[in-house]
Amino acid sequence: AEYIRKHHRHHPAENQCSSALVKHIKAPVHLVWSLVRRFDQPQKYKPFISRCVVQGNLEIGSLREVDVKSGLPATTSTERLELLDDDEHILSMRIVGGDHRLRNYASIISVHPEVIDGRPGTLVIESFVVDVPEGNTKDETCYFVEALIKCNLKSLADVSERLAVQDRTQPIDRM
Repeated sequence: AEYIRKHHRHHPAENQCSSALVKHIKAPVHLVWSLVRRFDQPQKYKPFISRCVVQGNLEIGSLREVDVKSGLPATTSTERLELLDDDEHILSMRIVGGDHRLRNYASIISVHPEVIDGRPGTLVIESFVVDVPEGNTKDETCYFVEALIKCNLKSLADVSERLAVQDRTQPIDRM
């Protein structure tokens, strides 16, 4: 609750919905953050993204063109990096274009260390705000976006936990 108050303040307008989702990942924070912070390579853990192109250096204001895999009601999305804080482990982005119905979509993802089963783990919080499209309710819109984020967070956990196991099982070179 403290992290949400501190980092995930959205002020939804009347025609918008907003929510925050939480995921506990059995992998150290540095490993999870190494995936989350790659605004230029979201496909490393986001299963619905087939391709991503960023022009120029990766910095605040950078735009990425994302190709979405078939099966979703979209094929492209243009997204702007709003915040990338390597000290606090926060990434914020905003969708600025594309052929989908997510208008005025903005999200914040923050990554926090925690202990899970006596091992270094990570608490990930992702929140968003988005316009409710014409013909949809707030509940329908929130449900759809939350389902996408849940898939992304599950995939982030799977990829991170696989990497964490590999880290722990690396052979030690003998002299």
